[in-house]
Amino acid sequence: MPRHCIKSERRAPCEQHQQVRMKLLAAVVLVAGLVGIAAWGNEAFAGDEQMGTCVFEKLTGQDYKFCRGDLEVFCPELGDVGCTYIPKCNQYRKRISKEWRSPTIVYPQADKNKEYVLIMVDPDAPNRANPKYRFWRHWVVIDIKGTDLRAGKLKGHVLTDYGRPTPPSQSGYHRYQFRLYEQPAHEAISLSPEEEASLGSWPMERFVEQFRLGSPVASTQFLTQHHSD
Repeated sequence: MPRHCIKSERRAPCEQHQQVRMKLLAAVVLVAGLVGIAAWGNEAFAGDEQMGTCVFEKLTGQDYKFCRGDLEVFCPELGDVGCTYIPKCNQYRKRISKEWRSPTIVYPQADKNKEYVLIMVDPDAPNRANPKYRFWRHWVVIDIKGTDLRAGKLKGHVLTDYGRPTPPSQSGYHRYQFRLYEQPAHEAISLSPEEEASLGSWPMERFVEQFRLGSPVASTQFLTQHHSD
């Protein structure tokens, strides 16, 4: 109890004084919280003032229909980029092309007793109007255990190391597609020497047919273009 609060018949005014102090303290805390939130918001969107509003736009039409099966692709700061356009703000397009490592892949519906094959390709090389180098192979991982896939840990055997999305300047938007297949039991999957020699013009459909992968159990994609466009 404060020193000026004396136990006597003046107890009621003393309690009123304490209540006023508590209300003032609560008001100070509230104001401080609002200032902190405003500061956080300014920091989070500092880049937007220079680059415009940061809009995370979802895919539509046929591009949207490609996404099925709840396959999740997590990138730093952006979260799950499945079925979205990579925004230009905060240099996200540049960073996904030049800085960030392979995304985290999660498939919550994975069977714990099965193994999977993950394929990432660009079907729009060198551009969507004239994809003469389709498919450009960006990532191939086999022998992925279902338990690891559910936990977002890609510990399989890598046939093609992850290649960042690098769409050429003035080539428009490129689709970066992720296709997940159940791996047939006892199937020894590999790339031929000819396939290993080049990433472009990869006959993905022949690869899928050769190793009896069937249709993807899940698929998703994101679209991005050169960071300077």
